[in-house]
Amino acid sequence: MRILVTGGAGFIGSNFIHHVVEVHPEYEIINLDLLTYAGNLASLSDIEGHPRYEFVHGDISDVSLVGCLLERRIDAVVNFAAESHVDRSIEDAGAFLRTNILGTQVLLEAARKRGIPRFVHISTDEVYGSLGPEGIFCEESILAPNSPYSASKASADLLVRSYWKTYGYPAIVTRCSNNYGPNQFPEKLIPLFITNALADEPLPVYGDGLYVRDWIYVGDHCRAVDLVLHRAEGGEVYNIGASEERTNIEITQYILQRLGRDPSLIRHVKDRPGHDRRYAINSEKIRTRLGWKPTYSFHEGMNKTVQWYIENEQWWKTIKSGEYRTYYQRMYGNR
Repeated sequence: MRILVTGGAGFIGSNFIHHVVEVHPEYEIINLDLLTYAGNLASLSDIEGHPRYEFVHGDISDVSLVGCLLERRIDAVVNFAAESHVDRSIEDAGAFLRTNILGTQVLLEAARKRGIPRFVHISTDEVYGSLGPEGIFCEESILAPNSPYSASKASADLLVRSYWKTYGYPAIVTRCSNNYGPNQFPEKLIPLFITNALADEPLPVYGDGLYVRDWIYVGDHCRAVDLVLHRAEGGEVYNIGASEERTNIEITQYILQRLGRDPSLIRHVKDRPGHDRRYAINSEKIRTRLGWKPTYSFHEGMNKTVQWYIENEQWWKTIKSGEYRTYYQRMYGNR
C-alpha cells in the first residue's frame, strides 16, 4: 500500500508515520507537509533516507501539487494536516480556514476524481463543543464548535460528509480526544508544562484550572487510525478516546510532582475567550466494531511522555529557542 500522509511532520502525523513504518514495513509513505510553525522534520530524522519514505514540502490547498501526488498510484490518503491551536485561531482565524477547510476540500476533490479508494480525515472532539459536569458526546451528537479552530474542523467534517452523501466517495472521519506523547510542539499544555518545569519556569494555568479533557496517549490514537484505515466502511465517523478525564490543574500538579518541582511554579492567568469547560466522548463504536482499545493508562502514558522530554532536551530547546524555524526558513523559505 502507498499512503499519502498530510501533515506528517506534525505531532500526531509523525507518530503515525513511525507506527506505519514499524507495523507495516512493506508500505510506502509520502509525507506532504508545509512545515508551518508546528511542523518539525527532526521528529522524523530517524527515518530520513528510508527507502519507503518520501517527504514533499507543500500545501494541501495547492491544487496542482496535490493532483500530481495523487497520480502516483496512491492507495489511501490520511489527512492530519491542520492548523490546530485554539489560541492562535482566536488571534487570526484566516490560516485555519485556508488549511482546515479549503485544504480538506482540495484533497477530497483530487482523491475523488482519481478514485483513491481510502480517505481518512483526522478531526477532533472539539467540534462537539462544551459539556457540563455530566454527559458524553457520541458520533451522532450535534456539532457546536466554540472557537475558530473547532469551527474550521467542523466545517471540514461536513465537507467529508457531503462527499460521501453527494458523490458516494468513501471518506471516513475520526474524532479524537486530547493527545499527548513524544514530539508534541511545546505550546500545548502537557509539553509546555513539562518543558517549563524542567527549566524551572512558570506553568501558566488558564482561569481556575478546572477545565476537563479526556486524554489519550498518541500511540493509542495511531493504532486506532490504522484500524480505521484498513477496516472501516466509507461514510463512517469514529470517536477515539481513552476515557481518561483530567482537569488541567490535576495534570499540572502531576507534572510538578513527577519532576520534583515546587507548586509555586503554578501561575493562574487570564482565561481565554470561549474556553470550553469539558470534553468527553463515547468511543464504544470503534471498540465494538473494530476491536480497538487503549493500551496505556493515563499514568503509564504520562510517565513515558515525561521521560521522553527528559531524554530529548535538545529537541524541545531548539524549538523553544526558535532555532528550528530559522533552519526551515533557510531550507524552504517558509513561514
